[in-house]
Amino acid sequence: MIGVRSAMVWRANRVTDRYHELMAGTFEEANMNSTVSGTGRIRRATLRGGMTLVGGLALAGCEIGMPGSDPKQGGSSATAAPGAAPQVMAGASKTATIELEKGGIITIGLFGGNDPKTDAPNTVKNFEAKANQGFYNGLKFHRVEDWVVQGGDPKGDGTGGGQMNSEYNEREFRVGAVGIARGGDPRINNDSQFFIVKRDSPHLNKTYTNFGQVTSGLELIVRIAIGDKIKKISVK
Repeated sequence: MIGVRSAMVWRANRVTDRYHELMAGTFEEANMNSTVSGTGRIRRATLRGGMTLVGGLALAGCEIGMPGSDPKQGGSSATAAPGAAPQVMAGASKTATIELEKGGIITIGLFGGNDPKTDAPNTVKNFEAKANQGFYNGLKFHRVEDWVVQGGDPKGDGTGGGQMNSEYNEREFRVGAVGIARGGDPRINNDSQFFIVKRDSPHLNKTYTNFGQVTSGLELIVRIAIGDKIKKISVK
């Protein structure tokens, strides 16, 4: 298995043997010596200011630690398992449908309303326009970790995409939450790369734009591997 999980947590979450088999077959053990560059995954990285994260991931040039890796962040180990129901979602104004090239459909409720506490209207508008223009067709998921998947980069290596203003709300990054990648400046988001968390990730709350929630297809998300392609995304 990837990631460090205590026996107590596993018992509490009642994860099935089938899930262990699925995850073991889906994710490779990350290289302890790999660095934050290109498409390489990282197990340990020393960040700006000397902070060290274990099991981290660089999202569009910004280093993000695995939930629970920093004791001060109090990360949760709640994990998406096959057939698991997503968090109760309220306030979705639109629905995005992601068709995977290898088969399967993921649906996402998008928070495009005008309440600054719960919504991200400009992010949703931008995502909708790109999706319906076919921007995401054929793009791949270039980063996969045991807690997150990331895609939508036109270059396919985590360095592509433009810029747009960030939007922060009070929604929590629970299992199945959808966010936008960004670089070191919290005021600026990437305008195309998005990620979906497979674990509760409270350390992302109010520091990354939360603009959607998976409503079906969590079992497909845990099977996504690096290089898997998006066939099509549509929003209505």
